Amino acid sequence: MSFPGYAEYKQSGVGWLDLVPVHWAKIPLKYVALDPGSLFLDGDWIESKDITGGAIRYITTGNVGEGKYKDQGNSYINEGVFASLSCTEVFPGDILVSRLNNPIGRACIIPDLGARIVTSVDNVIFRPDRGFEKKYLVFLLSSEEYFKHTSDLARGTTMQRISRSLLGNIRIPVPPFHEQKKIAAFLDHETAKIDALIAEQQRLIELLKEKRQAVISHAVTKGLNPNAPMKDSGVEWLGEVPAHWKVVAIKWITPVLRGASPRPIDDPVYFEDEGEYAWVRIADVSASDGILSETTQRLSNLGASLSVKLEPGEMFLSIAGTVGKPCITNIKACIHDGFVFFPELKMPNKYLYRIFEAGLCYGGLGKMGTQLNLNTDTVGGIKIALPGEDEIDEVLAVLDRQLVNIDELIEQAKDTSQLLKERRAALISAAVTGKIDVRGWQPSETACPEPVLKAAEEAASYG
Repeated sequence: MSFPGYAEYKQSGVGWLDLVPVHWAKIPLKYVALDPGSLFLDGDWIESKDITGGAIRYITTGNVGEGKYKDQGNSYINEGVFASLSCTEVFPGDILVSRLNNPIGRACIIPDLGARIVTSVDNVIFRPDRGFEKKYLVFLLSSEEYFKHTSDLARGTTMQRISRSLLGNIRIPVPPFHEQKKIAAFLDHETAKIDALIAEQQRLIELLKEKRQAVISHAVTKGLNPNAPMKDSGVEWLGEVPAHWKVVAIKWITPVLRGASPRPIDDPVYFEDEGEYAWVRIADVSASDGILSETTQRLSNLGASLSVKLEPGEMFLSIAGTVGKPCITNIKACIHDGFVFFPELKMPNKYLYRIFEAGLCYGGLGKMGTQLNLNTDTVGGIKIALPGEDEIDEVLAVLDRQLVNIDELIEQAKDTSQLLKERRAALISAAVTGKIDVRGWQPSETACPEPVLKAAEEAASYG
């Protein structure tokens, strides 16, 4: 199914758009809420001391997704705080627009949360009057052109914000009400089909990751020979291991030491753009695929002298932030005390890397992620099963061959998911800015979104 453009266009008079259909109007966003009882104002300045529990739900900018409410966190205030701060109540069906962080200006419709609701000062409470379709507005406030404009208007160093005044003065394109409803219905229906495919790809990625973990875990605990005699390791996470393997604590085969930081860490004297050693932050490891090839900062000679230097090929493990993630550096790097390293490891570090990567060795130490409790003693006390050197090399070689196939499938699923997201964004932008005319659209029961993706590709080429 291919969608035509409108018969006639005009200059939009909207700074962030070029042409719009000739019969569309324009209006500043704040004037969409002019009926008596409507609102376009910031939420309330509620501090952490005010969140002491109660019956009134407190939601923040983190709850405002791109077109969707995000159910995360459960904070509450009581009636006394509500009254003392003269809070503005948020009602189910209100639109919240976030003025903070990326993407700036994103919006969602608030669902019924089963409680009274207030929101933070960086959310605008937006209650359009009866001449505007809420879903159309939220789709419009989820378009790429709009996000680019709000990003250009935002200010701030550590956190980007847009003022309520600037946000309210943004002019938006306004089709007739019946057309707003048609666009909203079209996007509701067609994006739901794309979202279903994205969800399928995400489920596939999770299954492949589980398969990957299982392949690694089996190789480093059971070996490659299914007929090998087994013995009880005496370690819960290992279970039975090949009878000829040794069960050892990591501290028996290497010291486990922490990194170090120059203090104060924000002193520019410790940094130099052309420094010999890269400075590794938790964010650098979190963003890596387990191989560190670059970082955002480098240390001066003085800074490096006060940290722990690692040479290319050395392995380290995060014990803060993304806890339990192993990493091998391809570059000269310095690590701080949120990492531990293994300076005298008596085996290929890739084997220990695989053990940490599988994650089962952390059993009993907490949940993976921020709740996992690791330090030099706990890491050193982890018991692992060790085959002989030749067998270690064989296990690593076989794992490399098996994992490359799984990794390729994961990347393919990620690419497909990203393509679907791009097509979804293109479709939204095309519909809410009038690049395609969906007035003649009728819902289809087909689950296949290929016609929609084709229409999105065509829409993306307009203008």
